[in-house]
Formats: sequence, C-alpha cells, structure tokens
Amino acid sequence: MAVDLRPAPAAPRAAPSERSRLRARLSRLDLKVSPYLYISPFYLLFLVFGLFPLGYTFWVSLHRWEMIGGHEFVGLRNYTRLMTDDQFWNAVVNTFGMFVIATVPQLLLALLLANALNRRLRFQTLFRMGVLLPLVTSVAAVAIVFTQLYGRDYGMANWVLHFFGVHKIDWQANRWASWMAVSTMVDWRWTGYNSLIFLAGMQAIPRDLYEAAAIDGASRRQQFWRITVPMLRPTIIFTSIISTIGGLQLFTEPLLFNFGYMNGGSLRQSQTVAMYMFENAFNRYQYGYGSAVAWMLFLLILIFSLVNFLLIRRFAGGGDK
Repeated sequence: MAVDLRPAPAAPRAAPSERSRLRARLSRLDLKVSPYLYISPFYLLFLVFGLFPLGYTFWVSLHRWEMIGGHEFVGLRNYTRLMTDDQFWNAVVNTFGMFVIATVPQLLLALLLANALNRRLRFQTLFRMGVLLPLVTSVAAVAIVFTQLYGRDYGMANWVLHFFGVHKIDWQANRWASWMAVSTMVDWRWTGYNSLIFLAGMQAIPRDLYEAAAIDGASRRQQFWRITVPMLRPTIIFTSIISTIGGLQLFTEPLLFNFGYMNGGSLRQSQTVAMYMFENAFNRYQYGYGSAVAWMLFLLILIFSLVNFLLIRRFAGGGDK
C-alpha cells in the first residue's frame, strides 16, 4: 500500500482578535500623542502665566487706566506719548549702557574661566562648584556690600583709586560711574553661572580634535580660537540671548544701589526701563502708560536678542560658508 509522504497543509492562521487590534491601535496613538502630552504642562503654564498677562498688558496699554475709577480707551496715545518722553529715552540709554558694559566682559570672562576649569586641576570639583557661590548669595546682600565698596567717602574703590592719584568719585551721582558699579555687581553674580554653561559645552567637544591639532603643532591659544570657540557657537548664542534678556530687564541691582529710589538718582542717571515702568505703574498709578513702557521693553528685548543672534551666528565661527 502506497504511503503519502507529502506534508499536511498548514492550518489557516487565526484572524487577529478585536483586543489585539485595539492594542495595536492604542500603541500607535500613544507614539503620536504622548510626546505632546509630556510637553503640554509647560505650554499650559506659559499660556496662563505668560501669554495671557502679555496680552492683557497690551490691552491695558491702550487705555488711560487709573487705580480708582474707570478706564478710558485712548488707542495708541500712550505709545505716541512714549516716543517723545525724555525720561523714557534716558532710561533706554541707561539700560543699554549698563547692558553693554556688563554683558560683554561677563561673557568673555566666563569663556576664559570655563577654558581654565576645563583643564586638569587639583580639587577640580571644588573649583567648579565655587564659581556658583555668587549666584547663591542674596541680591540684597550683594547690593549692600557693593554699595559699601563704592561709597564716596569710605568706599574701598575710592581708597584704591587714591593710590593712583584719582580723586574721589561719587559713584551714585555720576552717570558713568553708576553704570560701572552696577555692571560689576551683575558680572560678579553671573560670570560663574555662564562659565559652567560654557564648560558643559566644552566637555562635549571631541578630544580627538585637540590631539590632532597638537600633533600638527597648534598651541593651546590656537586650539582655543580655532577649535573651542567655533565649536561653542550654539552655546555662545544661547548665553548671549539669555544675557540680553536679563541685561535689558535689569531692575534689582540699580534699585538697591540707589537705596531703593525708583528714579535711579536725582538726575535719573541709573534708572532702567524696568524701573521707569514700575515708577509709572505703581508710584504714579498710571497703569496704561506703565503697560506701554512694559510692551516697549518687550519689543526692545526681541530686537536686541535677534541682533545678538545674527551677530554671534555670523562671527563666532567665522560665518557659514
């Protein structure tokens, strides 16, 4: 009797169950939706505490808004008044002056400090953590100390300048002197913070590039300017924009340096835009005009941040070819 040696036909595969199809559908939905759910808390908080106050401030700036009583819609009248306000433009000049004097040396010092901390040192962690100590210090304490250092009669700054034949400087009353004093306060607090950001960027640079450059005979200075700085361009752009935002919003340091006077001195020599906004809104109770100043500050920050971004992008690495 012949035996059939052919393999038996395979049994037909069972159709996927409804539960497995649902599980696969949920898995695909999870891959598409879950990233947006993870980032949604930030955008929800920004919408409530950032975007809504910004829009409401603009609405207030279109009104003559008093603390007691109603408010009258005046359109862009607050902004046209702002364009001819000498005190406002004086505050803009003060803010820009202190921003330049503080930010440029701050970023350069932070870059050099980070380069030094990137080398092998004894107690390396101690030195890296030590640069953050000024940031931990209270702003009020820093202002008190620096106000004493820049005292007209008994300040250490004038005491040191006396040895070089320089007469006493009234740091609170003189415009340029007050800019310098406030700028040193800002630099002392934030240089270490920016240096750690630069340090993190430097440690991400491949060591092979430095080894190859050393074999080719490049000195450490050449390695710094030819490798470190171009590779740090994204980090430099980030720190520049953050420093621009903080520098143009300068408020606490000049306020405490002038003993809490919102006008920045008898001649308004160190009043910033943020201080002028606060003075109009909460000292003069002109909320509409103060809101217009706040929106002009917002536009100034946008403009200078964009200019900073374009300049650093163009020159930090020699430009894109």
